[in-house]
Amino acid sequence: CFVGTKETAFIYAVTSAGLVHSVTRSCSAGNMTECSCDTNLRHGGSASEGWHWGGCSDDIHYGMSFSRKFLDVPIKNITGKSGSGLAAMNLHNNEAGRQAVAKLMSVDCRCHGVSGSCAVKTCWKTMSSFEKIGRFLKDKYENSIQISDRLKKKLRRKEKSQRQIPIGKEDLLYVNKSPNYCVEDQKLGIPGTQGRECNRTSEGPDGCNLLCCGRGYNTHVVRHVERCECKFVWCCYVRCRRCETMTDVHTCK
Repeated sequence: CFVGTKETAFIYAVTSAGLVHSVTRSCSAGNMTECSCDTNLRHGGSASEGWHWGGCSDDIHYGMSFSRKFLDVPIKNITGKSGSGLAAMNLHNNEAGRQAVAKLMSVDCRCHGVSGSCAVKTCWKTMSSFEKIGRFLKDKYENSIQISDRLKKKLRRKEKSQRQIPIGKEDLLYVNKSPNYCVEDQKLGIPGTQGRECNRTSEGPDGCNLLCCGRGYNTHVVRHVERCECKFVWCCYVRCRRCETMTDVHTCK
């Protein structure tokens, strides 16, 4: 039931992106014999503008190639090329993850010159942090596109009125709508959110409004007793007070 959902799309994309990121980092660190830094940039740059390529640019091309062989080839072997709509969807989402890493590449520079002036700069390309890539893919997950499970010549949107809008390489695609994660369903292994502790003041995913799915929440007071204000007494033991605090705990209805 989880096959082909928005969550599946995100998992495929973030897994593919993670593999590119990890392999490319290993290449730049010199931990792999098959690759190193990106040598294509070494002799480029603009001397007239006071900078040139140097350092160790991340060789994302090797990382992306490795990811395609490792993740895409097994899907193609099982289904035969793209095979079904689900297989084509998975292949697209794999590539969307790789494209996210490529899109978020940035240029870092180091200044050279007298007294720290920036008369000349050495620049190199580097990947963004995986946290930034993850946030990018999370945004794509929130705006993922439902496609038809009937694969014709190419992937197409399920909504007929939107089929003229092109599907981008970085878009995440899904076939099946997600189940209701708010309500317990033992057959699907969904625990639901009833009884989950939530943060009343948060607007994020841990907030009571979102986590409780609009059902509201219960508030109860919890008493905590712990050792506090501990001091070392010569010689040789530790003397502490017992501190008691009362806190409000909110749980979903």
